[in-house]
Amino acid sequence: MVNPNLMKPPVAPVGLDYLHSRLHQAGFEVRLLDLGFSHEADKGIEHAVDDDYLFIGISLRNVDDSYLASQDFCLQKSQEIINRIKNFSRCPIVLGGVGFSIFPVQVMQYCNADFGICGDGELALCMLAKALQEETDYGSIPGLSYKDKDNYKSNPAQYFDLHKMSLAQRDLVDNALYFKKGAMVGFEAKRGCDRQCIYCADRVAKGRMIRLRDPRDVAMELKGLLKKGITYFHTADSEFNVPEEHAKAICRAIIEQHLGDKIQWYAYCVPVPFSEELADLMRRAGCAGIDFTVDSGNDGQLQRLGHLHRVTDISRLTRLCHRHGFSFMLDLLFGGPGETRQTIKETLELMKSLEPPRVGISLGVRLYPDTPLGKMVKKQGVTRQNPFLQGTLDDNMLRPIFYVSDELGDDIESYIGEVIKGDSRFFFVSKEQAAQNYNYNDNSLLMEAIKNGYRGAFWDILRRLSENSSP
Repeated sequence: MVNPNLMKPPVAPVGLDYLHSRLHQAGFEVRLLDLGFSHEADKGIEHAVDDDYLFIGISLRNVDDSYLASQDFCLQKSQEIINRIKNFSRCPIVLGGVGFSIFPVQVMQYCNADFGICGDGELALCMLAKALQEETDYGSIPGLSYKDKDNYKSNPAQYFDLHKMSLAQRDLVDNALYFKKGAMVGFEAKRGCDRQCIYCADRVAKGRMIRLRDPRDVAMELKGLLKKGITYFHTADSEFNVPEEHAKAICRAIIEQHLGDKIQWYAYCVPVPFSEELADLMRRAGCAGIDFTVDSGNDGQLQRLGHLHRVTDISRLTRLCHRHGFSFMLDLLFGGPGETRQTIKETLELMKSLEPPRVGISLGVRLYPDTPLGKMVKKQGVTRQNPFLQGTLDDNMLRPIFYVSDELGDDIESYIGEVIKGDSRFFFVSKEQAAQNYNYNDNSLLMEAIKNGYRGAFWDILRRLSENSSP
């Protein structure tokens, strides 16, 4: 198994740990080449790979960084790593991960891979390993993409009952090293998303049906990682609080294992559902901070984006978070269908009035082909005549391509800057300041802070740095 993610600060490849657990239980030996800490990738690859493996699995977490300002197409770096691996091994290449699952066929073609697994990989990868070992047919394995002469075929993904599967064993990845150099380690409470957001690829990559893990298994996973000295975590769910009852059960399981005062963790959440009871349980279970997918402070814009929450929900959750002592960030996404300067100004003024510790601003909506917005744009035409598009104009949308409402004007970044007026609570990645610290990719400020002992979510580390708080 290979982690090709060169992002700094490094992000622990949670999925590889989960895959290893199932492969190990099925009787397969797994070795890891983690290039996240490699200073010389070529030497690491040369020493690690040969022709003696059933396959070489490569996890693709990201295709790009999803920022209009930087448009870092990191899949190209992964492709270069795959080509280097092929120089030293003739073993089949198997791709997987969230980045792959959004674009299975396109990524297979781009990377010239032999196989790929879309969606949950734990069972499918074991089935593929057995088929390769026994030289039997693999054509019916769920979620498998594969070469068939000059074409690629993709089987529909099959999602399984996570509640019946233990994923608590985290023994493949050096998570203690990721904690030291990356400030936190991730964990999953569930997979899938049943929300209707028009732009989000989570439903494409992780499935539209929510599969819940056993809360006791999640708590045991955290307990095992704590024994390795890891005390800061982040959820890898689409949204931790959906469904809310399961989120409460996770918190209760953590509390029952007496972990609430020993660990700190951060979560991605949506504004609804978010009750007083959930806030209380999350705090007692050790949750230190929450990143809310808010996107807009205008009800019409929220409806157009497919969200269930409205401005009154945003106001209510900020009061709850302040009352329970959470550090939190409200993430905004500007530029979607119907966005105007007035809706942006209305949103920013609302943010100021609510006084959240931090607000993240992203301009431009990354397009993915199988989302409602992506399909709408394909009907309009992915051409230079389409006034809403910026980035690489290609029908398959593999390279960074963004939707930006044509009502915003060419100087929209300057306009947003004028409304913010240097308010330090706002993180804004712009073309004028593409290296601004809200973009976590190759962020020297973050890396230095982590080296000096700061731990937690990257946005919260940046908040503490700006407020001159100690680690």
